[in-house]
Amino acid sequence: MNELPHEIKLTYIIAIIVMLLFVGFIIMVVFVYNKKQLIQQQENKIKESEFQNQLLQKELERQKAIQVERERISQDMHDDLGAGISAIKLQAEFLKYKIKEESYIEDLEAIITTSEDMNLAMREILWSLNSQHDTIGNFIDYTSLYVERFLDKTGITLQLDSNIIESETNLPVKARRNLFLVVKEAVHNVYKHSQAKNINIQFKQTSVDFKVEVIDDGIGLSEAIKKGNGLTNMELRMEKIDGKFEISKTTKGTHLLFQYTFTA
Repeated sequence: MNELPHEIKLTYIIAIIVMLLFVGFIIMVVFVYNKKQLIQQQENKIKESEFQNQLLQKELERQKAIQVERERISQDMHDDLGAGISAIKLQAEFLKYKIKEESYIEDLEAIITTSEDMNLAMREILWSLNSQHDTIGNFIDYTSLYVERFLDKTGITLQLDSNIIESETNLPVKARRNLFLVVKEAVHNVYKHSQAKNINIQFKQTSVDFKVEVIDDGIGLSEAIKKGNGLTNMELRMEKIDGKFEISKTTKGTHLLFQYTFTA
């Protein structure tokens, strides 16, 4: 078998070397391109992360500004309105003892009662505005104290039960205020309409939600009460915070459930 001439062998070798170099070049180009793509993707991720951090920082600044404004309003209300209401009450009480006519005394009693109601309403507003109270634990403490004071002279026995995972769990001001108002409305309804001897309020927390249940042993809900503004207002308030309001079935009395689901 004749060997190929030296020139042809050399040509084959050169051709193979050229092909290998070409293939190597293609591989290098692909590698460099992929590396550039990877670097570009990383840079895009870094830019996106920086953008998200800027948005987060702006949101934190906005929330801080809102918090400062809430506290400023609270302080102004406490200093100005609170002092004014207290002054009106004191003046009315002074005039009550100074004036002897029965008709005037009744008017002054009305002014004193109105002043007390305004003071109570203002304290509730101040509580709801104060960002330091945005926790489940504070909500339970404040709501429990309010209910205890309200029922103190009514003859209705109060039982409070609490099953809480973490008392420092955040409860936003909107949720906190609306939950307090529905519980307040529920307790007032028990006092005015139920003829109940006992009322049980249960606070329950899971990893996803917070529930308040108001249970009494009264005569139950009449059709007039079911169609009244009280229950409608409760439902509307829970809708405002994307919560749930239910009237649970019970053999005696009334069982109301208010459920707020935590946002992610």
